[in-house]
Amino acid sequence: MSKIARIALGQFNPCLGDIMGNIEKIKDFINTAKDYKADIIAFPELAITGYPPEDLLLRPQFIDDNINALMSLARNVDDIIAIVGFVDSSDDIYNALAVIHKKEIIHRYHKIFLPTYSVFDEDRYFKAGNSCPIIKTNDFSFGVNICEDIWHPNGPSYWQSLSGAELIININASPFYAGKSDFKKKMLCTRANDYLVYIAHVNSFGGQDELVFDGGSMIIDCGGNIIAEARRFDEDLLIADIDLGDVYNKRLHDPRRRKRNAFNTLYPIETILINNKSISRKKPPINIFPVQTQCSIEEEIYNALVIGTRDYVKKNSFQKVCIGLSGGIDSSLTAKIAVDALGADNVLGVLMPSRFTSQESIEDANELAQRLKIKSIELSIMDIFDAYLSTLSKVFENLKTDLTEENLQARIRGNILMALSNKFNYLVLTTGNKSELSVGYATLYGDMAGGFAVLKDLSKTMVYKICHWINDSSGQIVIPKRVLTKEPTAELRENQKDSDSLPPYDELDIIIEFYIEQDRTILEIIDLSKINPNTVIKTIKMIDQSEYKRRQSPPGVKISQRAFGRDRRYPITNRYHKISDRTENLTKSSGKGW
Repeated sequence: MSKIARIALGQFNPCLGDIMGNIEKIKDFINTAKDYKADIIAFPELAITGYPPEDLLLRPQFIDDNINALMSLARNVDDIIAIVGFVDSSDDIYNALAVIHKKEIIHRYHKIFLPTYSVFDEDRYFKAGNSCPIIKTNDFSFGVNICEDIWHPNGPSYWQSLSGAELIININASPFYAGKSDFKKKMLCTRANDYLVYIAHVNSFGGQDELVFDGGSMIIDCGGNIIAEARRFDEDLLIADIDLGDVYNKRLHDPRRRKRNAFNTLYPIETILINNKSISRKKPPINIFPVQTQCSIEEEIYNALVIGTRDYVKKNSFQKVCIGLSGGIDSSLTAKIAVDALGADNVLGVLMPSRFTSQESIEDANELAQRLKIKSIELSIMDIFDAYLSTLSKVFENLKTDLTEENLQARIRGNILMALSNKFNYLVLTTGNKSELSVGYATLYGDMAGGFAVLKDLSKTMVYKICHWINDSSGQIVIPKRVLTKEPTAELRENQKDSDSLPPYDELDIIIEFYIEQDRTILEIIDLSKINPNTVIKTIKMIDQSEYKRRQSPPGVKISQRAFGRDRRYPITNRYHKISDRTENLTKSSGKGW
């Protein structure tokens, strides 16, 4: 017997703390869903406040305002069932969702599994829930839960399905990292097939400080097939009809459920009744929402960088940005991202040549500015640099020129960019990448000075891959050809090359992957990478010694599973350096390394 329910998922971009602005967006989505005669509409986790609220949750007024906003919203919900994430308060505070119908809050569900790992810190703020509901309408039954709850195989969704739920609605604020989407789809499809339920998974969208939420909300049938999928990296209202009669038919043919005891659950199952004959209502036909095509890793990372940059700039009330253009690949990619995020009219490129800057670098920077159609200015630092050297000449008398003079140039450039920021209200975008930041190949108060580090979590090898993808996918030269082929250099002294101070980037990025993202030991890295042991040890020492620099760097978009900052928390003052006897023997026989 067919039982067609129309489900809407409101994937929108909340602004953290803009409670009334978020409520207005939710109302707009509800009204559109009602026009389509949707039976249920669900919104992301903490949709009213934005996610993650962090220490705003320690302010009682913030919690009261979000609850008052929920009450206001409820008065605008009539025939449709709305499921909205918010912060609940009773004996403690909870990461919660409200089930709203006919102007009333029918139920408040409290998230059971609170993630406290990676970028998550929910145990710091919330109390865990301990029960899960089944919502029964006149036509069908569904369960609700929040984000992490569905990642646990024996979690609420399992027990809700055994207790009769035909549909699980799971609301999320699930941050992006490269490759996560495929992993999440496999997990959700497995849950739907194992539990023999439909799953409606709604995710948040947009940038919040270092985090990006990529959307990709989806509806999965009880056979584990994705039948409808919202756009990624965009707001979207996903509406689809599902036949809940399929669930009954599937369950008749699957004896596994009969072996399980639904009355001996880990969590109390509360049944909530809603008098809503929604399925019997006549509905206009809707267009079929196709499953989204798979994009390359370069494309999804690029989209995340654009969204993260756009929302960080705009949500912090900036309109324009400025970027130091060096003619190198990192500043070229940063400028391209800024243009796609904000528009060419809102991006200023600043060339700041010194006596060590090559003519080719100036030409490449100018070519990039022309291709991106951004305004650029040239401000030489030579006179300022000479003034610094003159001022310091007596103090530095009889001392050799070294890294000090190189860093002076970077700090002069940082001062110029910050002066432009102050005068014209530009946000300065820094251009350093994860490979450089890992080993401290950056200057405090110099090229690290700025408001947002676009490439902070992007390896140098991925920078090259994305730049090639940009040119290939656009069918034209966006990043100048010479930028892609010339040897990387900071141009802070004569004939300087990055390879003077660092191992080749392909080796460096392998070491970073093993050490930072996988927490491998030195010996494991040597064994797995086959890289010269001295190179591995020198690199890891540089990584450990550079933590103080990374703590002072601006925030940047998280695109890996282990980003610096709120994700990887490493002590600055630390004398733990474990090198085994076998490693020492390897280094003695392996030569100098890079």
